Amino acid sequence: MQNTKTAHSNNWSEENVTRIVVASGKGGTGKTLVAANMAWAVSEQQTITLVDCDVEEPNVHLFFPSEGTQVPVCQTIPQIDAEKCTNCGACGEFCQYGALLITPEKVIVNPSLCHACGGCRLVCPEDAITEVPREIGTVTTSKPSDSLTLITGRLKEGEVAAPPVISATKDAASTNGDVIIDGPPGTSCPVIETMEDTDVCIMVTEPTPFGLHDLKLAVGVAKQFKIPSLVVINRSDGSDTDILSFCNEEEIPIVLKIPFSREWAKIQGTGHLIAAQDPTWRDAFLNLFTQAKERAEVKLC
Repeated sequence: MQNTKTAHSNNWSEENVTRIVVASGKGGTGKTLVAANMAWAVSEQQTITLVDCDVEEPNVHLFFPSEGTQVPVCQTIPQIDAEKCTNCGACGEFCQYGALLITPEKVIVNPSLCHACGGCRLVCPEDAITEVPREIGTVTTSKPSDSLTLITGRLKEGEVAAPPVISATKDAASTNGDVIIDGPPGTSCPVIETMEDTDVCIMVTEPTPFGLHDLKLAVGVAKQFKIPSLVVINRSDGSDTDILSFCNEEEIPIVLKIPFSREWAKIQGTGHLIAAQDPTWRDAFLNLFTQAKERAEVKLC
């Protein structure tokens, strides 16, 4: 059983290992397409770990069907001993997230609002609070091939605390060499958790006003972590001028353009990978991986 309180205990600082996160400012840009094709291409040359941190809607496994081993991810929540509790309200006053509701009759715990900080237990003058585990998700590890390990995080339906599941999912890959991470969309807390302790970010965007807007947001997040970035333009239709201009201003290399193609959509829609069917694209994704490893050596101020 994975306890999320120790989620950051593993060491992600091994030498000669690169952690590449594939991200975007919005959903639907093609992160999974890039991560899956790149991981398959690399696995033809070396061992690689592919991690699906889009825990609310993981889908990398659709391209790599294989049996896996699943372990739960648990978060501790407070449990109130009614015989000891005097309804003094100290726990409710301490909790800034509203997870503890003080009523005239008893203290009510809302597990979905709890951040598992343990503070309520510490401030209780009657020692009426203990912590009990509660499953919020799972991490599944499988081996689609001898050289490819797939690790999939999945947030339990109805849960809202994605970051602890993401942290546990990353920890499962912390000692397995080079890692490619398919991150969640957007720029909120799940993305922050995913980017932490990674070496380089591949930003996947599309040549639309929304694509450019959200690319700028995602690049800003990477800068906060001092993570160097490079860009892939998906569904490129020749109208990439604004993306090119922004990347030129930010000195971010555009390493790959994927065409706006019915063929690509058909291949991906049937659960296949273009890199596995076309040697030219296999080489293109291998080059993307190489460029990402080289970009990881760039130190941002």
